[in-house]
Amino acid sequence: MIRWFLIVVGAVILMAVLGVFYVVPETDQVIITQFGKPVGNPVTSAGLKMKVPFIQEVHRIPKRVLPWDGPTAEMPTRDKLYIVVDAFGRWKIGNPLQFFLRLRDPRSAQSRLDDILGSEMRNTIARHDLVEVVRTTKDRKPAQDAQIVEGAPGGYLPPVRLGRVTLEKEVYENAKDKLAEFGIELLDVRFKRINYNPAVAGKIFDRMTSERTQIAERFRSEGAGEAAKIIGNKERDLRRIESEAYEKVQKLMGKADAEATAIYAEAYNQSGQSREFYEFLRALETYQSGFGKDTTTILTTESPLLRFLKGADGGGTKSVTPPQPPGPATIPAPPPTPLEPTRP
Repeated sequence: MIRWFLIVVGAVILMAVLGVFYVVPETDQVIITQFGKPVGNPVTSAGLKMKVPFIQEVHRIPKRVLPWDGPTAEMPTRDKLYIVVDAFGRWKIGNPLQFFLRLRDPRSAQSRLDDILGSEMRNTIARHDLVEVVRTTKDRKPAQDAQIVEGAPGGYLPPVRLGRVTLEKEVYENAKDKLAEFGIELLDVRFKRINYNPAVAGKIFDRMTSERTQIAERFRSEGAGEAAKIIGNKERDLRRIESEAYEKVQKLMGKADAEATAIYAEAYNQSGQSREFYEFLRALETYQSGFGKDTTTILTTESPLLRFLKGADGGGTKSVTPPQPPGPATIPAPPPTPLEPTRP
């Protein structure tokens, strides 16, 4: 009997000793309650701790950074476009005692985070246009986009005044103080994914395709106009160059003809015989160039062209003997007939 009594006493003492000590790991912090009410300050340092056995109870609260993955929700923007927003965040328990009194456990905290962050995110999205949500920062303004949409039918791309990063900060600032009342310290909020509503995505994509097609047609039209302008300038410059070249050629040919005429005149004007010989050669050239096989010419008997042909028809008319040149050394060869250049 005494042995059983000693066993019971030993077990009670062992249980009392074990109930006095508890371990706080690095990842947790502890709230001690006595009859259901917190007593003392939260235990945030790691190590072996003591409490009153059987009366006090240990409640462990996470001290590490915890994730928040918000539910996907449909939200309207200020420009009346419905988008599906998926966001996430990071938080931790900054005030363990306040957290324990208001929420008790992380599961309740997740529900409160969904309510507060979801509400603030919906309000922020509704106050801004879609371009503010999808663009990262206001400094990211591609020059090509501004050039493409300028004057394009069907709409324009407004400038980015804030950007997605600023909107995330706005959600963070608005929700931070509300969550602090529950002992939650909000660390960060980010948009994970933004999509169009599936019911209207097809129509939106068709409208975007139509607008880009109109922009491409406008660019093609402007390109065709520029091409016509370039071709017109080319034709004008070409005609001007050809006209100037033709004028220069005519001047050079006129000067050359004048010099050649002066030389021939000086050569054939040496004597009367040389002049007659020149007339005879010119007449022969005229016969050669003016009378062909299929040429019919009606002339009077007094025509100057028949002066060297009279008597050659066998009618007894005295033929005219062409004058003899003074000598082959003193009379140059007849000049070739200059050809008139054809104006392009």
